Amino acid sequence: MIITSLNAENFKNIAEISLSPDDKYNIISGKNAQGKTNILEAIWIMSGCRSFRGSKERDFIRHGEHKMKTELCFKDSVREQKIVYELDRKSRKITVNGVNIRGTAFLFDIFKCIIFTPDDTELVKGSPEKRRNFVDMAASQFNPVSAGHVTKCCNALNQRNAVLKNIISGISDRSEIAVWDGQLSRTGTYVSMMRHKYVAEFGGICAELYKRITSGNEKLQINYRSNVFSEEDFKSPFSLSVEKYLKKLNDNLDGDLRLGYTGTGVGRDDISIKIDGYSAREFASQGQIKSIALVMKLAQAEIFKKQCRESPIILLDDVMGELDENRQLMVFEIIKDMQVFITACNASSLMSEISGKTMKIDGGRLI
Repeated sequence: MIITSLNAENFKNIAEISLSPDDKYNIISGKNAQGKTNILEAIWIMSGCRSFRGSKERDFIRHGEHKMKTELCFKDSVREQKIVYELDRKSRKITVNGVNIRGTAFLFDIFKCIIFTPDDTELVKGSPEKRRNFVDMAASQFNPVSAGHVTKCCNALNQRNAVLKNIISGISDRSEIAVWDGQLSRTGTYVSMMRHKYVAEFGGICAELYKRITSGNEKLQINYRSNVFSEEDFKSPFSLSVEKYLKKLNDNLDGDLRLGYTGTGVGRDDISIKIDGYSAREFASQGQIKSIALVMKLAQAEIFKKQCRESPIILLDDVMGELDENRQLMVFEIIKDMQVFITACNASSLMSEISGKTMKIDGGRLI
């Protein structure tokens, strides 16, 4: 997958840019707060995902303006396509190849990006929810059906929690929880199996990459920890697993009523990350945490390329300059066949071997 052109008007602090990227490396340099990351975000929103900076959609529009517009043309293994994303203070319009689409879910299926930012260290030291969301999104990138199951599971969980509150308030009867238990046990089992399968492959790749970073001196272990199932359960027929999930929901109903929410199931899963047998979240140094986060994103790109036989677009936001030469070499060995966009305050902080298109941004304008 290759971006052939990007145009943006009034996107955050960007007044207007027009970019014809290099097929390989695109280096965007400039001082802080000049718009480097905004260019990456203008690309990222075309993937149908929420802002990686937590921005609300209305904040995409440049201050003092009433409308923003971004256009992106890209080539995949089949054809060249065009996405146009327009937003004003009242409405949003997205077209793909000239056809209007509703919502952003369709974008997630056709345009694929992987981004690495300094905040990705939260995958290691942050909450279990961050790790669950990362695995759900990564596994869904090459399987749209999985994305649908994740959404259904979240909806069933939210509905069940709402019924729990109504039972506590005396508005609903305990019997009303059964319909949501049935839906949650089925979708929850699917999501658990999806996560387990993805992490099994993902963990092996991460371990190998981390071994290369540390010259074999440290061992990284990443495993899926299910709140419902044991390792042996993942070998059982799907129907039996659904029954086990349902039984656990039934057995814990009294406890859930005391809590006021569902205290068991996929919403309590986690991804275990250990170095030499010790929890990375509790004992890893800042350098180790950065290295783990890096290999997690590289493993995500590796799996996507293997599964889809097509490379995603790689966005590296202000992280390469912090890596020593050995780590930079490893990163570029993994992504050498992919189109990459790199932001850095100073382009000289990157390896001299990296050649491509170099741009400088100042005050939201490319120089």
